[in-house]
Amino acid sequence: MTEETETAAVLATLRERGAESIEHPGGTLYAHLIRVFERLAAHGASPELQYAGLAHAAYGTDGFDVVLFDRLEREPLRALVGPEAELMIYRYGGCDRSGTWSRLSESHQVRSRFDGSVEPLTSTELRAFVDLSIVNELDVVEQSSAFAEKYGDYFRGLFAEWRPLASPPVSADADAVLSALR
Repeated sequence: MTEETETAAVLATLRERGAESIEHPGGTLYAHLIRVFERLAAHGASPELQYAGLAHAAYGTDGFDVVLFDRLEREPLRALVGPEAELMIYRYGGCDRSGTWSRLSESHQVRSRFDGSVEPLTSTELRAFVDLSIVNELDVVEQSSAFAEKYGDYFRGLFAEWRPLASPPVSADADAVLSALR
């Protein structure tokens, strides 16, 4: 299967699961997922991280509790995007943000909102997690002026702290987007 065919299969499944009818800043969840996917691709992210971006909200997230896939039955999503991308999606969706984000640059660990467990990340896993987290929030900031006004300063501080963890293109993007808010 080619990458285009795989992407089309993921997009079709997201539509089948209702992502086009779920409201999200900037239109629908489906449109948001595509923007995150495309932004990660533009930054040179691996295909696995791009697919994680395309389906990052499949199990819901700490900030968006709509679920497209049952997190207790992970195989359908794993078969669709591959095991590495699915693990990134599960980790991202399961992240307890209040128990993870503020300590991430020191701990390199993600606390699960699903079961309270703490997972240490390798440097590669950490970069992917941070890049996905930043790119997701940048899209929401760009799509919602109210969100940007409320969380812009928070993200400026957090993403500056995460700079050593993020890829250079994602850090530069965060700087550009967040500096435009001032």
